Amino acid sequence: MHTISLDIPLGLIHALRSAQHVAVLTGAGVSAESGVPTFREAQTGLWSQYNPEDLATPEAFRRQPALVWEWYAWRRRLVAAAEPNAAHRALAALETLVPRLTLITQNVDGLHQRAGSSDVIELHGNLQRIVCSRDHQVATSWVETDDVPPRCPQCQALLRPDVVWFGESLPFRALQAALDAARDCDVFLSVGTSAIVQPAASLPYEALEHGAITVEVNPSATALTEHVMYALTGSAGQVLPALLHATWHDLQIAS
Repeated sequence: MHTISLDIPLGLIHALRSAQHVAVLTGAGVSAESGVPTFREAQTGLWSQYNPEDLATPEAFRRQPALVWEWYAWRRRLVAAAEPNAAHRALAALETLVPRLTLITQNVDGLHQRAGSSDVIELHGNLQRIVCSRDHQVATSWVETDDVPPRCPQCQALLRPDVVWFGESLPFRALQAALDAARDCDVFLSVGTSAIVQPAASLPYEALEHGAITVEVNPSATALTEHVMYALTGSAGQVLPALLHATWHDLQIAS
């Protein structure tokens, strides 16, 4: 394994240039660079008295649906005020530079799509999408009443955010697509993730087992670091533009 700062190894440059399929897994560290609080960061204001883990469960929603809805409404406002950063933009650019890119994210903020990435695999859902709590069908509009949460226009069940709560399974199709990409790719990048939340944390190891060049981008070491071929130490917003610039010299990523 090579531990580096912004000096990109030739071996990695050659691997990226020749790759037919690159897979990328992103975590909370990427969104944090846009000012989006990580899930377990201390709550502020009204929400400081609540533990996030106690709000993000089906049981909490059944017990206090209005409280859970309002917490997610607050989080949606935080996300809406954030902007994609240089890491998001670099990954959107990477999509145009390789024959195939699969972008897998644990984040629920939609910042990858806002930066221009397409076909993002969202393992944990999306804060901005609202679904019926009964059949999980997406609701794009509903009748505004005094009900909190609002009700499904089709069946009158309560609406909820389209995110994966503790105790719930990841969307089958998203997880299967992520696993297929990890097993098929030539290069796998794990970016801004602690590498401990399962099943996403297993994806780099799937890539390793199937012969991919594995890369970690993170400011500090994780459980994955000693297993990857290249560990690029630093923030995603610094490292990813440097990596793309070193590989495709005329490319410029806005900071």
